[in-house]
Amino acid sequence: MIITATMLFGLESTVKDEMRSLGIDMSTAVVSDGRIDVRMPDLEVCSQVARLNMNLRTAERILLRFGGNHAESFDDLFEAALLVPWEEHIPKGWAFHVNGHSLKSKLFGISACQSVIKKAIVKRLIRAYGYADSADVPEDPNKGLMKIVFSIVRDEVSFMADTSGDGLHKRGYRPLTHTAPLKETLAAGLVLLSMWRYDNGEVLLDPMCGTGTIAVEAALIASETAPGLNRGFAAEKWSDGYLKAFMAAREEAMDGRRVLPARKPEMILGSDIDPSSISAAMKNSESAGVSKLIGYSVRDALSYDPAAIRSATESDKVLIITNPPYGERMLDADKASALFSGLGEKWLWSGSVIPGLRLSIIAPKDNFENDFGGFADKRRKLYNGKIQCNMYHYFKSGRKQK
Repeated sequence: MIITATMLFGLESTVKDEMRSLGIDMSTAVVSDGRIDVRMPDLEVCSQVARLNMNLRTAERILLRFGGNHAESFDDLFEAALLVPWEEHIPKGWAFHVNGHSLKSKLFGISACQSVIKKAIVKRLIRAYGYADSADVPEDPNKGLMKIVFSIVRDEVSFMADTSGDGLHKRGYRPLTHTAPLKETLAAGLVLLSMWRYDNGEVLLDPMCGTGTIAVEAALIASETAPGLNRGFAAEKWSDGYLKAFMAAREEAMDGRRVLPARKPEMILGSDIDPSSISAAMKNSESAGVSKLIGYSVRDALSYDPAAIRSATESDKVLIITNPPYGERMLDADKASALFSGLGEKWLWSGSVIPGLRLSIIAPKDNFENDFGGFADKRRKLYNGKIQCNMYHYFKSGRKQK
């Protein structure tokens, strides 16, 4: 069978690396924008679906492919859906919803595709259960709900089931809302892409931490805590086989946690000018079980000059990762430009980052480097919601400030 992991654009490489670290054979993997397809032996499907849901930090969903075919008309689509043995996948009496997308295909009306696929599934189940052709298939959401996902790309249709339920960015530690929340999966991606050297004494600082998402995700990574430990998944309810697989995956994840000693100052620091954000960040960190690794303070990001960074971190190795407010998110363009300029004056020397400091900043791709006062040593295209951004990495030091 084929397991599909979906992710935010730009995080394909981090998900692929994560899957490989879990022992998944990636030699057959097909990587495209926002998704990775991996062939899996049938006997491994339950266990790997559970392990991927439990452990992947930067994936959005894990889908299981049931079948597919070429479809250029609604008749083709109906026949393709009819070929799938739905009676083997949808527990009898369960409700099922159909949703999906179409890209560069002759079939593009989503609601019409939903209707055609739903009719084909019902017809297949009527035949499988030996009902009369005019009979209805009973659907009781109290028994269970399976979410069927279709994907039509260049006239090739795939039928999949959502094994995750809620998106994997919903870890369970952040019930609190915020003006412009950063997805947990993207925050984890920023940390992984920055290659934080926490075992080498490098302190991570987020000076505009909001409700602490980057800090919490960094702590989960450093402590090797699986992101899915405190939540449930749709496939757990599919069968006893899946339930046992998720129980085993959860136990494996708990055994794999790394206990890190508390230290002062903490290995991760977060600050924000808004006291209510810091209060929320502290609660989220406590809920995630990583509060001992993170120190928070109310502070203006523009107060962090080199001396202040050294004083706050007590380290000569500091990684700043941050998602500052900008135009379409929280500040108008002029205020965002002034903020970027002010930060660049603190952290750059003649266009290069000050010694001992590494920077990873996610911001819109237009004008950031001009405002900041220096060109990044590396850039990566990412999306923060619907906003196209770059992650700007600064790591080549210039001469020391006087």
